[in-house]
Amino acid sequence: MTSSLDLASLLCSRLCHDMLSPVGALNNGLELLADEKDPAMRQRCLDLLEQSAKISANKLKFFRLAYGAAGGFGEQVPTEEPHELLESLTASDERLTLDWAVSESSLSKPAVKVLLNLAAMGLDSLVRGGTLAVGAERNAGNTEIAIRASGPRIAFDANIGKALDGSLEASELSGRTAPAHLIRLIVERDEGNVQYHHSEGALVLGAILPDPEGLIG
Repeated sequence: MTSSLDLASLLCSRLCHDMLSPVGALNNGLELLADEKDPAMRQRCLDLLEQSAKISANKLKFFRLAYGAAGGFGEQVPTEEPHELLESLTASDERLTLDWAVSESSLSKPAVKVLLNLAAMGLDSLVRGGTLAVGAERNAGNTEIAIRASGPRIAFDANIGKALDGSLEASELSGRTAPAHLIRLIVERDEGNVQYHHSEGALVLGAILPDPEGLIG
């Protein structure tokens, strides 16, 4: 059994791992800028600093909704928020395409958290680029979420799949598998379910979450 403290520590490890590259690029850019005298090269350094700062800010916004309490929102989150976050993450890599097909204007916080974490797994699997298709809709008192990552090569850690289906031992959890474990805890708490299917050309991830009381009917 993984404690809340252990899970929080693992999610922090994942956050730090993902932030290391853009923050490190900021530090390197500042060092280069301090020593550079050529105007053209200084402008190049400034452009790189701006790009790294933007990536860092987008990642922090993503983690706020995907891992955190999402303060500032009510029980419902406008779907434009996760849409903009995923657009910003895919826009930084010209090999990636986002296909957004969410018909709802808002989703519950748990649904948004699950959607973003599943989408992040899809993006991580597209090691040579490809398309991330994201869909979600309310149907018969449930929110149904579907993520499909397709591309020339799909890389998916089997332990992430085990964390999603609940078969991964607590001792095997890591920063890499912690988001999948978080999803598992959410769907179990809310009496929903999560599934995945990995093939040579695609990774399909899906979840069903009962709508909060007050939205059903």
